[in-house]
Amino acid sequence: MNSTPQAPVTAIARLQALPGREAEVRAQALALVAPTRAEAGNLSYRPYEDPVAPGAWVVLEEWADDASWQAHLASPHLAAALARTAALLAEPPVVRVFTQ
Repeated sequence: MNSTPQAPVTAIARLQALPGREAEVRAQALALVAPTRAEAGNLSYRPYEDPVAPGAWVVLEEWADDASWQAHLASPHLAAALARTAALLAEPPVVRVFTQ
């Protein structure tokens, strides 16, 4: 049996809150930490708010492999959060995915 090791996945998401919705974006970003960290294959999930640009966020995520990243994208808690983004964000999230 020939098994190829899966490469870790790092995702970086950039979010920009609509003016006046900064607190809601903060609450949503922080609420995703616990359920995401509990997912199989999650190595880290860290949301950061820009201290000089309130409402601007970067979320750094590390996953054991692409399968765990794809499972996260289909998770109910992420789907619920994404359903609210149109009302909270100035633009769609910008997500970049990197592998080793």
